[in-house]
Amino acid sequence: MSSSNSSVARYFDTMDYGPAPESDTDARQWLSRHAEGFGHFIGGRFTAASAGAHFDTAEPATGQQLARIAQGSAQDVDAAVAAARAAQAGWLALGGHGRARHLYALARMVQRHARLLAVVEALDNGKPIRETRDLDVPLVVRHFYHHAGWAQLQEREFADQVPRGVIGQIIPWNFPLLMLAWKIAPALALGNTVVLKPAEFTPLSALLFAELAAEAGLPAGVLNVVTGDGTTGAALVAHEGVDKIAFTGSTDVGRLIREATAGSGKSLTLELGGKSPFIVFDDADIDAAVEGVVDAIWFNQGQVCCAGSRLLLQEGIAADFIERLKRRMQSLRMGLPLDKAIDIGSLIDPSQLERVRSLVATGVREGAACYQPPGALPAGGSFFPPTLLTGVHPASTVATEEIFGPVLVAMTFRTPDEAVALANNTRYGLAASVWSETIGLALGIAPQLQAGVVWVNATNLFDAGVGFGGYRESGYGREGGREGCYEYLKPRAWAGRKPRSATAPAQAANEADKAPPAAAGLPAIDRTAKLFIGGKQVRPDGEQSQPVFSAAGHRIGEVGAGNRKDIRNAVAAARAAAGWSSATPHRRAQALYYLAENLSARAGEFAARLTSLTGAAARAAQAEVDAAVSRLFAYGAWADKYEGTVHVPPLRGVALATIEPIGVVGVVCPDEAPLLSFVSLLAPLLAMGNRTVVVPSGKHPLIATDFYQVLETSDLPAGAVNLVTGPAAALAQTLAEHDDVDALWVFGAKELSRSAEGLSIGNLKRTLVDHGLATDWHDGAAAEGPLFLRHATQVKNIWIPYGE
Repeated sequence: MSSSNSSVARYFDTMDYGPAPESDTDARQWLSRHAEGFGHFIGGRFTAASAGAHFDTAEPATGQQLARIAQGSAQDVDAAVAAARAAQAGWLALGGHGRARHLYALARMVQRHARLLAVVEALDNGKPIRETRDLDVPLVVRHFYHHAGWAQLQEREFADQVPRGVIGQIIPWNFPLLMLAWKIAPALALGNTVVLKPAEFTPLSALLFAELAAEAGLPAGVLNVVTGDGTTGAALVAHEGVDKIAFTGSTDVGRLIREATAGSGKSLTLELGGKSPFIVFDDADIDAAVEGVVDAIWFNQGQVCCAGSRLLLQEGIAADFIERLKRRMQSLRMGLPLDKAIDIGSLIDPSQLERVRSLVATGVREGAACYQPPGALPAGGSFFPPTLLTGVHPASTVATEEIFGPVLVAMTFRTPDEAVALANNTRYGLAASVWSETIGLALGIAPQLQAGVVWVNATNLFDAGVGFGGYRESGYGREGGREGCYEYLKPRAWAGRKPRSATAPAQAANEADKAPPAAAGLPAIDRTAKLFIGGKQVRPDGEQSQPVFSAAGHRIGEVGAGNRKDIRNAVAAARAAAGWSSATPHRRAQALYYLAENLSARAGEFAARLTSLTGAAARAAQAEVDAAVSRLFAYGAWADKYEGTVHVPPLRGVALATIEPIGVVGVVCPDEAPLLSFVSLLAPLLAMGNRTVVVPSGKHPLIATDFYQVLETSDLPAGAVNLVTGPAAALAQTLAEHDDVDALWVFGAKELSRSAEGLSIGNLKRTLVDHGLATDWHDGAAAEGPLFLRHATQVKNIWIPYGE
């Protein structure tokens, strides 16, 4: 008895933890039922791989074989897409309420099988069971409940939208089940059907979910799962029957997907890598911030795209913070994933372990000091200890490259401005954390951070009702909330667009030098319209021009032929006009109203120009001018009314969904309705605070060079609008390749769209293209309003917990 008491007393003194293993009996029984190997899940049932190929998966924590998985081929992908296509019409016909009931059933199904799903996920991924049980699975349930609600409300809340159709989804290995829910819940809720390709390392939770979903009554073909390696994913991306690709994974693979889908008409959502800053000011609660660091970088072994992997400490607290952090690291426990008493599990695979080791070694060679808490690693598996690198230079490899492991790099700053500069010193832009007891300071810093999610005095908060996604090379698109729903819908007004009809050449070859007769026998006064850059009319760099012809084939003027250097100068001018992005919405509204006023004052002149250029009747030309004035007024109205919202996730706090301009946007205008299309593309960007580089209609550029005279009499700041006339294909290519352009809108020939998407991979700029489909610019539903405003903005969600 005394021995027992002594033992208990010792545990109270040492606070040692013994193992607390979760039973894997049910999971092993499920695996044994598929001991011969898993097939693909297509059309509501498991089917054998068409080529009969399989591969083995292993438990990351032990290296032991776990399951035999079908290797998907192009034929398997084709069968899955066909099943999804066949099911889509019936799934949509169920209506919002019918789909809501199915998603509700899926949520309940996950709750009933929560323990089995959590254990399978821990075995397959190597993460601690506490994370799969307490975080991943409950969030999966939340996503299905939340999106069941959007299905119920779809006919009212998204009346102007229709489903995209068949969605190809490719998910990563770090959160296999949770990423599945993030992807398929909104897609199914809004009337689409899905072909899901799980990660090669972690396919089991997707296969288990599909099996359980069929048992829960999900109609055959609505959800299909095709397993395999990267070649399987490539076949899904390339399949012509897929209407959208939603991808979460590395930035390098995201670029390949963007390039592969260019010009295909597929919608694309990319949620990619990150190198997120964790900023701690000297007035922060240091102990709370230390715990925040633990959650930010050692959650899921640091295999998190938004991991707070860059610790930025204000100099006055840096030494104390690092000392406390090292003490806390010594108490972190590593072990087998089913042990409920561990904090850190195994990395996914020996290849990832080697990558992490190599990058840490590189950091040390470049001058960093490495700290790892003492203690032996678990035997077997791909374990790597929690690691802290201090003395890191902002330009070093470990400060700029995503390590994707339990490695934290620390740097210091002196002022808030320096903190922002260091935080934004990355090509990524996924998430950030700000720690300060001065809420005004924290909320002043958050809008300055180039990241799609900012947590204030918190980290790694997620909810189905709050959008998640990045800026820059962290990808584009949002997942979760209303903004995530739009990724699986397309405008009803655009659904029926037809290809542009071929247009006749501007003039016949033998009429190239014809001109209308000069008055009174005098030669016409020569005038070449210049470019408009930085608020000034400037000559093109190459000192070249190109003729402009009337509808009758007469040469009626010339415009400058811009080149690569002119685009460079225009982008620099736009970048320098950052004050326009920080202007108040009221200020932007007033500027647009004034533009409309000045255009209206010259309506007759513009109508006459349209008649001359296009051959339109006087009444039609006047109608186009009137519509352009109205559109400017409309976006003046929208400027201070297209706003964010306040999300209320299930925690004590709020998430502010703020609307931000994208930055510098290139625009290539079509030939049809040359004034109205020009205004319809320019105005929403200006209303939301973007700065623009516009390539006007190649056939009718004089309407835009006339318009810069309106700009000169407005109160827009220099550089907010820059006009470069010239060959559309060459100028669009330069804009697409320019890494200081944040987004690109291209309307015109189909090849222009393909080029714009394919060449924008350098900095993964957002694109809005029409794939050669004609827009009715006089139709407000197709050419005005939130449809364009959503593309002119990006959403930043700022999480603000409150209370003690």
